[in-house]
Amino acid sequence: MISAVLIVIYVGGCRRLGNWLVRDDKPEHADAMVLLMGGISDRVLQAVDLFHDGKAGRLIIVEESMGPYKTIQARGATIISNTTQIRNAAISMGVPPDSIVILEGDARSTLSEVAIIRDFIADNRMADTLILVTSAPHTQRAGMMFESAFRANDLRIEILCSPSRYSSFNAKYWWRDKEGIQDVLSEIIKIGNFLMFEKRQLKN
Repeated sequence: MISAVLIVIYVGGCRRLGNWLVRDDKPEHADAMVLLMGGISDRVLQAVDLFHDGKAGRLIIVEESMGPYKTIQARGATIISNTTQIRNAAISMGVPPDSIVILEGDARSTLSEVAIIRDFIADNRMADTLILVTSAPHTQRAGMMFESAFRANDLRIEILCSPSRYSSFNAKYWWRDKEGIQDVLSEIIKIGNFLMFEKRQLKN
């Protein structure tokens, strides 16, 4: 009985975490947008919508690691990377190929993507504002990481987050289903890991 009461109190006190995790800056316009890898469908749909709404004319994607898929290819099997699938989907939905920039990197995490994009922006100076397109519960952490990376390297880049409206995450009632609980707990742990360990790695 006491455990049940404690759980109710805990969930009641933390149930606003879902809303906090979803950062929506409602961007009007930016020089480019970054589509972060992970869930394919919800993120590419959001990026395509933003492109057609005139929010940004350039889409940046970091090549995602898929483990030993090149070994599979070397053995004669055909496999299309997640990054290529996203690029092809965006083109099929009307984004011109020359508006898409694919950055090599074999990224294994958001931290990898942040470092690769930071270096690209620093070398090219092609953007002062970036829209981050990702799944809804990932936006707070993604924005935090990009802002930390640019600030640590004296790059004045404005970061604007645009959570995918196609995400199934329910920010208000996340604690009512297993997937919502998993999303929130995962993001809170990852934010803590970033603040304690990963943040120092972003200073070039």
